[in-house]
Amino acid sequence: MSDVALKPARRPAMRTPLDRSPWLLPVFLGVWLFVVIAPLVVLFAYSFFESRNFAMIYRPSLATWESLFTSGRFEVTVRTLRIALTVTVIELVLAFPSALWLAKGGCSKTTRALVLALLTIPFFLDLSSRIIVWRGILDENGLINHVLMVLHIIGSPIQGMLYSEPAVHFGMLVSYFPMMILPIYMAINVIDDTLIAAAADLGATPARILFDVILPLSLPGVLAGVVFTLGPALASWIEPNMLGGGFVNMLSNSVDSAYSALRYPVVAALSSFVILMVGLMLALLMFLTRRFADLSTSFRNLQS
Repeated sequence: MSDVALKPARRPAMRTPLDRSPWLLPVFLGVWLFVVIAPLVVLFAYSFFESRNFAMIYRPSLATWESLFTSGRFEVTVRTLRIALTVTVIELVLAFPSALWLAKGGCSKTTRALVLALLTIPFFLDLSSRIIVWRGILDENGLINHVLMVLHIIGSPIQGMLYSEPAVHFGMLVSYFPMMILPIYMAINVIDDTLIAAAADLGATPARILFDVILPLSLPGVLAGVVFTLGPALASWIEPNMLGGGFVNMLSNSVDSAYSALRYPVVAALSSFVILMVGLMLALLMFLTRRFADLSTSFRNLQS
């Protein structure tokens, strides 16, 4: 038998539309830079100007950025960051085991299809129409207090459920839960079941399978879920207005008030600050994700 016959057949390379039209990628990148990146650059540059007496002063300065930290907006920024991070962590704690059960648990196909359908329904409804319902439920004369009083659990209505930080937290949790669970579910669902079965055959406990197999392979979905939740949470406007009632101000409220006062540099600075915070937290999360993956790999090497 000749040496040529011993060589395995080479798989043909898969052709993509980019091979037939190599100009598609540069055109797409050009459009992306023009439509997305360029406005962000202009927005960031605009934040270094000032507005006085409803007139723009096109002289670069740091006065607008300094006003973000010397005024009450810094307190608003800290509150926004705290609420957004709290909501994101709670969503992750609730979404990961739910996605794991949905993808690798013992639920039937009918149950899985029903749950996925219920998770996608909110995307077809306006956010304000979904949030305003909770005002009639959490209000002092709302459904919860009415039921508790009818059952003689309480003697007087519970105050403070609406127009408070817990109400804003609750509204954001309800709004952004699909954005967290769906990417995690998709990442866990594509994990090959033979890897889990092989780990079990080798004597791995369920905890070892979770931390050594499922969690490292699902990290891209976790990262996507965190990004899809943290970004909107930092820029949320409907929940603080409808459930906070003006008592829980966030950065979106500051942006709206600055826009109403025609203080466009302040709007640009606040928006740029939100984008910078999202970018920094995303970079930190990616670093922690890689660090976790490296530690997991080193631990498995030590165990083998």
